[in-house]
Amino acid sequence: MRVVLGVAGGIAAYKAVLLLRLLREAGHEVRVVPTHAALQFVGRPTWEALSGQRVTTDVFEDVDEVAHVAIGQQADLVVVAPATADLLARAATGRADDLLTATLLVTRAPVLLAPAMHTEMWQHPATVANVATLRSRGVHVLEPASGRLTGSDTGPGRLPEPEDIASAALALVQGAAAAGAGAPTPARTQDAGRTPALDLHLLQRDGALGDTILRTDLSGDEALPVFSARQIEDYRATASHLVISVRTEADQAALVVAGLGGGDTRALPLPGSGYVTNLQAADRGETIGYTFSDADLGEAGGLESALFTASLAPGAADAEPTPIVVEGADPRVAEWRFVPDTDSILLLGFDGLLMLTGSKGGAATSLGSALGIEGIAGSTAIVERPEGMVVIDLTDGTDEPLVAPDGEDASGTLREVLPVAGGGTLRSYGLFDDSGLRSLGTSVAFVDADSGARALADIAPDDALLQ
Repeated sequence: MRVVLGVAGGIAAYKAVLLLRLLREAGHEVRVVPTHAALQFVGRPTWEALSGQRVTTDVFEDVDEVAHVAIGQQADLVVVAPATADLLARAATGRADDLLTATLLVTRAPVLLAPAMHTEMWQHPATVANVATLRSRGVHVLEPASGRLTGSDTGPGRLPEPEDIASAALALVQGAAAAGAGAPTPARTQDAGRTPALDLHLLQRDGALGDTILRTDLSGDEALPVFSARQIEDYRATASHLVISVRTEADQAALVVAGLGGGDTRALPLPGSGYVTNLQAADRGETIGYTFSDADLGEAGGLESALFTASLAPGAADAEPTPIVVEGADPRVAEWRFVPDTDSILLLGFDGLLMLTGSKGGAATSLGSALGIEGIAGSTAIVERPEGMVVIDLTDGTDEPLVAPDGEDASGTLREVLPVAGGGTLRSYGLFDDSGLRSLGTSVAFVDADSGARALADIAPDDALLQ
């Protein structure tokens, strides 16, 4: 397989040397295309010696070979590691001002970018928007690892380990080949390969035998047990890990981190001995959060429904959880959510105040009073206020009433509302007879932004809708 290894100008460029060796040892032909800045960190002779190929950075080199077009056309896979903030910005805007960005613009092969930069740069709205743009075009952008960065600072922005990048890149191509088998054109293979198979994790409870998490596809035909415990309270899946809230044999709370297949388990440090609730996982990075209450809340007080976040990255295995405290607000958190594609947190205090704060707490934007948070999709949150359900635009804090559905496909007593990425909501309704006392079951419907409704499922009264 012909692999293009792009290298942008960051201190993590030295790790790309090991990535190159791994790809070569796997039997692949690798053409290294560094930026001019990357050569300030690792020189041209190193790349040429390890790849066995000529290394160029400029579109005006090897003009007779039309390298700025040919390299991308001939590639079966393009990997950029590290992908700096500058590289992400140039790729997102379609720049072609050096050999690497020209290759990215030309290629129709699967593309994997492994970002590496300081935390502030990774979390900047410009970088967040650039990553979203690239992903919307089918580019596979890895989440950076969290850990020690250049200097003394730590946080998300560290280049993933070369072994993890190589595994993700080769899996991307293998998925494309499997999905595109028999496809008439390479473009069709590429498009198919960018939609990975959907895995689900399911919790099965079995009384005296304990609880088990199963991993399966949508068919459910080959469900495999990946984790078991006496009592599993809750669990969440990130891109690379499972985090599981359990009660131990000694009836103590514990958070266990495992791979998606259940291996490599380890315990996360907790704030103390007590209870973990409201477990959530962010959709970027390997970050989770939860509320924690001390086991013994006496007259001296203690932690009560306090919000904490933690990293699942291997480099942060022993790090203490980070308390999220909003200045001047009730420290007790009734409900909360990560805001997708940002490092913001939406939380509802025990005092009924809805607030939007950063990943470390501190200052917050007040969004008024609320009774509950139904869900978040993109920058839109659906919240129950005393006067009814509203849709809040988290970018400016404005809200409007939840649209009422047209027709009979969505009728009954509204129970739950889940916003859907791309627009619209998923809703469940309780159905009752004319007396309003006897249940006739539950209906589930999709309601679009223009009030159009489509029935999805009808659930009998002797069954329950769990999630």
